[in-house]
Amino acid sequence: MPRTPADEALIAGEWRRGAGAPAHTVDPATGHVLATVHAVTVEEVAEAAEGAARAAADPRWRNLLPHRRAQLLHRVAALIEENAEHLAALQTADTGKVLAETRALVASAAGTFRYTAAALETAEEAITPSRGAYVTMSVYEPIGVVGAINPWNSPVASDAQKLAPALAGGNAVLLKPADWTPLVSLALGRLISGSLDELGLPAGLLSVLPGRGGGVGDAIVRHPLVGKVTFTGGTTTGRTLAHAAAEKLMPLSLELGGKSPTVVLADADVEQALAGVMFGVFSSSGQSCIAGSRLFVARELYDDFVGELVERVGKLRVGPGTDPATQVAPLVHHKHRDSVAAYVDLARAEGARVLCGGAVPEGERYADGAYYLPTVLDGVPNTARVCREEIFGPVLVALPFDDEDDLVAQANDSVYGLACGIWTRDHRAAWQLGRRIEAGTVWINTYKQFSISTPFGGMKDSGLGREKGRDGIRSYQRQKSLYWGTAETPLPWAG
Repeated sequence: MPRTPADEALIAGEWRRGAGAPAHTVDPATGHVLATVHAVTVEEVAEAAEGAARAAADPRWRNLLPHRRAQLLHRVAALIEENAEHLAALQTADTGKVLAETRALVASAAGTFRYTAAALETAEEAITPSRGAYVTMSVYEPIGVVGAINPWNSPVASDAQKLAPALAGGNAVLLKPADWTPLVSLALGRLISGSLDELGLPAGLLSVLPGRGGGVGDAIVRHPLVGKVTFTGGTTTGRTLAHAAAEKLMPLSLELGGKSPTVVLADADVEQALAGVMFGVFSSSGQSCIAGSRLFVARELYDDFVGELVERVGKLRVGPGTDPATQVAPLVHHKHRDSVAAYVDLARAEGARVLCGGAVPEGERYADGAYYLPTVLDGVPNTARVCREEIFGPVLVALPFDDEDDLVAQANDSVYGLACGIWTRDHRAAWQLGRRIEAGTVWINTYKQFSISTPFGGMKDSGLGREKGRDGIRSYQRQKSLYWGTAETPLPWAG
């Protein structure tokens, strides 16, 4: 079992303390300091990038056949499973999430590495149709050095979704974890670096570089040896990274924010819809890019549905992630809790009714943690800021709709287009509505379910590109065409 990493970074295959400023990572449930992690410097980012470029070009890796690269991914998957309880407990301590969720995220990470290994072993390249005296084919080659910048809300799963396909594609990776939650990324880095050593592969294939995005993240994006960046996080940061990438003509994958609608049609199974709506926004304490934070309910059902919803939300159990009874855990950081509270205060100023929640829970149990009660608002139009801006907390805004056209107009009236949920017994209505909603993922009679085999990404300000699926590996490679001449006579020459 890896020890809890602190005071260290993985720089071009070497574990050592970063030379940058120290930062405390804090248990959101108690406010206690878990560890002190020193950021890396811009110079150390450059060192990591140079080491990554050497490792990516090393024949031991560059010439390794796909099924041999898959061995590394299978090994990492097995190690994640062997260390699952430690990784889950570490992520709960660092993020505040309930253990049931962090265990599921760890299992997802292992599954991501295993699925990607299988996709790598079975990936095919194409002989393309000939249009002359030649045979044509399309092949895929590594980009070289990939920068992966991840958020604080689900680090182990997010790390796996970037690391597995990037390594499968034959690249080296510079991973920057969120500065609030670096511990599980550093622990995962130890498992991967140990596997590289066991298999005799170049140590510089992975660096884990803690630090703030404005310093470390910016240095990764701008370094000339970095050939692609994949980022999950806020839309504002995503735009900044996109500008930097454009200056280099470098490909970029962005999985950004959301303000996802969840829709309850008049014929919905009310019990399923109530449970799904609550899970969709209050699991993870609302700290999810795909949280169903805008609830649209058919007007004839609105009063009864929202009334029952409010009664059930008021009974959700708030507590530390280590308590098996907890349903809504603390937010990741006190600063973030204050941001969520400020949005609810803004909603009040905009005329919203606070139907439940809307405050920090009282009691000694909650005194030192970053807690906020699950909150339901209504009484504001879809144009209100709380309906348009991503709050990233346990806050739901309920709105009625009159017919499908009204619903589609309101649901699509957003800069975001990440996800949507639809609750109905009518499969034809679900199909038609699902095609009209501008979202990268639509769930029908379920919500917040994921499969590594199914592509994921957003539209509009929710991002660019897709992760997961069999083509996920290809997004970390360059496509090349080869022509093999078959003519017996020389090419005609007019000179």
